[in-house]
Formats: sequence, structure tokens, C-alpha cells
Amino acid sequence: MDTLKDKAYRPAHPTTESAVASPVAPELAGLLTHEDVDRAQDRWQVARARRKGRGSKGFGGIRLLWLLIGPGVLVFLGENDAPSMLSYSADGARFGIGFFIPFVILTFIMGFVVQEMTVRLGAVTHRGHAELIFDRFGKFWGFFSMGDLVLGNFLTLVTEFIGVRAGLGYFGIRPAIAIGGALAIVLAAITTGRYWTWERIVLGLAIFNGLFIPAAILARPDWRSVGHALLTWSPLPTGNRYEILVLILATIGATVTPWMLFFQQSAVVDKGMQPRDVGAGRFDTILGASLAAVFAIAAILATAPLFHHGIDASQFQGAEFAQALEPWIGHLGAALFALGVFEAGIVAAIAISTSSAYAFGEVFQTGHSLNRPLREAWAFYAVLIGSACVAAALVLIPRVPLEFIVLTVNVIAVLAMPPALVFLLLLVNDRDVMGEHVNGVWGNVAGATVTVLLIVAGLGFGLATVFPKLLGG
Repeated sequence: MDTLKDKAYRPAHPTTESAVASPVAPELAGLLTHEDVDRAQDRWQVARARRKGRGSKGFGGIRLLWLLIGPGVLVFLGENDAPSMLSYSADGARFGIGFFIPFVILTFIMGFVVQEMTVRLGAVTHRGHAELIFDRFGKFWGFFSMGDLVLGNFLTLVTEFIGVRAGLGYFGIRPAIAIGGALAIVLAAITTGRYWTWERIVLGLAIFNGLFIPAAILARPDWRSVGHALLTWSPLPTGNRYEILVLILATIGATVTPWMLFFQQSAVVDKGMQPRDVGAGRFDTILGASLAAVFAIAAILATAPLFHHGIDASQFQGAEFAQALEPWIGHLGAALFALGVFEAGIVAAIAISTSSAYAFGEVFQTGHSLNRPLREAWAFYAVLIGSACVAAALVLIPRVPLEFIVLTVNVIAVLAMPPALVFLLLLVNDRDVMGEHVNGVWGNVAGATVTVLLIVAGLGFGLATVFPKLLGG
């Protein structure tokens, strides 16, 4: 029987660059799956780009980098989802320019620390996160982690479609049409039968997260106040301390969540990345975290006028943010803000449903690749499509309290993150799994620090909920 070490260093499919110096030979086509052939072709393109780029600096040229980036950008822009962007908007609308701007940067640094470890895990082991937990820690924890992830993802999916409905609601589009159109886009993206095509489609959609930047510019922020906030972390938020704690936790949950671990590691595997690609994967992750941080801060700046004009945004729904902003940033700015919320929901719905399907396929050992057609991986696509359809249907229930659900889902994400991080740290410190790519001292210090911070935040929230008088709640 294979040991974990044997499994870890054996690619799930024959796709190493040495095996794909040329396209797959015709005589082997009958022995390989659709997934094997597609991934081998992708690795052949990478090998060609690497050979042509020898002698150049960095990762061997722009084309090589273009071929290798994707999972890192997608995981962070996918986490800049509708609930997250509305959480950032709530920060700006209720506290203006101040503490939350540098705090958001800190949360994305935390996110990078976590996600860099998943890149190495995926590239070295060629196995998804759920599959590694199942093999390393046993069936109980494997099924537990998958069930916890799928449930959390489903609740988050509901909020993504609420965000879609809220964003398009600004333009007067009926909920059924908004949700139906969004679901059609999601289904079209996830049924291409090709990982590369899926990745490029979603990247194309994700870049529209940048719509929050022109909305922020139209808000005419005081850039001196922004600089002051970045340097001094002030002014600090004031008011109900329990409410402030919930917003802080929601902001953390808008950046660091369990689904990100499972998604990026599985996407790295599906992309066929190798240990020698870890550097490019690290750059991809830094790029994604940087872009997402800029767009998140833009959402805060775009809604800060509501705070400065004394408008109570505590009960705002998604479309109400855009409507309230219109007098201060104009119809164009409000429209861009609403479209940004719509885009955030679409991209996250695609990424999160894919994350659930990956985990399901890994634990139940069924086909779980976007390189497989529907007939070869029907269970994988059933989870992917089914979760999206059910979540979309629930959103059509009238009078769903968007802001409450948004904050609650992000807080739940914070509370669920420490156990996921413990598993991650154990895996990246297991030399049988990681070999020479095992975590170093500083990687462990950073990972342990993030884990402790999240545990303290979760305990603080729990104590404040049970004993609200402690914080004056």
C-alpha cells in the first residue's frame, strides 16, 4: 500500500514537464483521460515558455508568468466578494477614513501568509487540501473538514446571490431576472470542460472588481486623511464597542476564510503546477492580495462620504448603499459601485461553488477537475451546479436581511478559520509530505501569529456575545 510520502511525490497524472516535452503521443491517447491530455498540453506550453525564456530575469519571461498566474489572483479577488465589499462599505460608511484602511492592509498580509502555504502544498503534493487532510488525519477529519467547508460555502453562496440582486436592483432589474442571469453566467463559466478556459473567463470577470476605484475617485477623498490613517491607524472607531468588534471580525472574515485554502490548493493542482513553479505561484498570490487590498480600500473611500455627512448606514442593504451615495458621487459613481457589487457576487459564486466541488471530489475520490467533461465527472459538476442553483433559489425569498447576513457570514468565517489553519500548519511542517519545501522558521512564526490572532478574535467575539456588558453592548 502507498504511504503518504509515496502519494505526495507522485503526481496524480503524468504531467511533469519531463513527460510533456511534446504534445501527448497519439498512441497514448486511449490510455489517458481528457484531464490528463489537457493538463499535459498546459504543461507543454509552460515548458516551451520556460525554454524560450532561459537567460531572462524573473520567472523566464512575461509569457511564462502569464501561463502560471491565476489561482492567486482569483482566490483574493474571489474573496473580495459581495459580502466582503459590503463589509468594507459598512466600515467606510460608519467610521469614514481612519483605522479600517491600514487594518484592511494587515488582513491581506495575513491572507498572503496563509495562501502562500497552500501554493506550496498544491505544487509539491499534486493533491487538494481536503484529500491531504483525509489521508493524513483520517476519515473523520476528512469528512468533517469537507462538511464544514461545504456548509460554510453554501451560506456564503446565498449572500453572493443576494449581492447580485442588490447590485442590479439599483438599476431597477427585477430579482428573478437578476438572479437568473447571474446563474446563467455562473453555469456557462463552470461547464467549459477546460480549466484554462474557466480560469481566463473568471479572471476577465474578476478584474471588474476595480470598478470601486473610479467610484472612490468620484467620492473625492481627502488624501491627507488617507495618509494620516495609514501612518497612525487613526482616528479609531468610536461608539458601541460590541458593534465595532463585529465589524472588525467581519473585516477579517472578508479577507481570510477557509474556502480560500481549499480553492487555491485545488486550483494549483488542476492547473498542473510543479515545485519549480512555487516562485511564480508566490508572485501570483502577492499580486492577488495587492489588487484585492487596493479595491477593498477603494470601497471604504467610496462610502466614506456617508459618514462625513452624518448618514446612518447601519441598516443599509446593498442597493441602498448605491442610492445613498448618488448625491455625493453622482449617478455614474453610484452605478459603478452597484456594478462592482454585482461583479463581486458573480466571481465569488463561481469560485466558492468550485471550491465545494473540489473538496467533495477529493474526499469521495471521484473525478474532480475542470479539465474533465460532464460525463466523466458528473458528481463533481452536480455539487458545483447544485449548490449554485439552490443558493440562487433561496435568494428569491423576499425581505432577506442582507446586511445582517453579510456580517454574520463573515464572522462565522473567522470562527471557522483557526481549525483550518491548524491543519494547514501541520501539513506544511510534515517533511514526509513537503520534503525540502517544508515550512521554515519564519513561515511558522508568521503562520502561528495569524492563527493566534484569529483565535483571540474569535474568543473575543464569543465572550462579547455571551457577556455583552463587558463591551457595553
